Amino acid sequence: MQKQTSPEMAISARNLTLTLGSNDAPVDILRGIDLDIAHGEVVALLGPSGSGKSSLMAVLSGLERASGGSLTVAGADFADLNEDGLAAARRGRIGIVLQAFHLLPTMTAAENVATPMELAGSPDGSVRAVAELEAVGLGHRIAHYPTQLSGGEQQRVAIARATAPRPQLIFADEPTGNLDVSTGEEIVELLFARRAETGATLLIITHDPALAEQCDRVLTMADGVVVSDIRANTASAAEAAE
Repeated sequence: MQKQTSPEMAISARNLTLTLGSNDAPVDILRGIDLDIAHGEVVALLGPSGSGKSSLMAVLSGLERASGGSLTVAGADFADLNEDGLAAARRGRIGIVLQAFHLLPTMTAAENVATPMELAGSPDGSVRAVAELEAVGLGHRIAHYPTQLSGGEQQRVAIARATAPRPQLIFADEPTGNLDVSTGEEIVELLFARRAETGATLLIITHDPALAEQCDRVLTMADGVVVSDIRANTASAAEAAE
């Protein structure tokens, strides 16, 4: 019997598929994902390169449209939305932090954080941007451009941009991948702290067993499917991450 979705779930997916390529040479990226993630849960997503981790995150965050199956994210039916509909559904619901910071080089830190909120119609985007930058320790860098910031500072701006709208979900794809170990640890602590303050659900792609141990669950992917789902904060979670 097919498991029913629940309003208590931030994410509910059933038989989720993603197929790319041409009709003559299709490539199955996701091959029938069933997944429930509760509101406020912190989930680590692990797996070797090519296992489908980033593709799954792209579909769950609305950056990529699934080829088949059902998907409800933060109360929105993502399966029935086109690209424009997905873009609209992401606004206010979803914050995204990537390995590459993706800051606009011609905008200051404050403008990078404020612009998405202003485009979404927020009347106080500039004020909220300044407050969020202060919260991530960049109150003294508000008027600086990305080229004037270190890698760690740029990722702090990216976190501020993701969390300022107070989204229900935060997706992070290897957010420390371009940082040294010490700076990466600081960024992880900050990301977890901002998530805890907002109560958002967090899904984070990582290869770090120590980071996985800090999460509520560890999902491991291989060949486009979830092959392991372990409640973290146990020794087995660290083993799953290796």
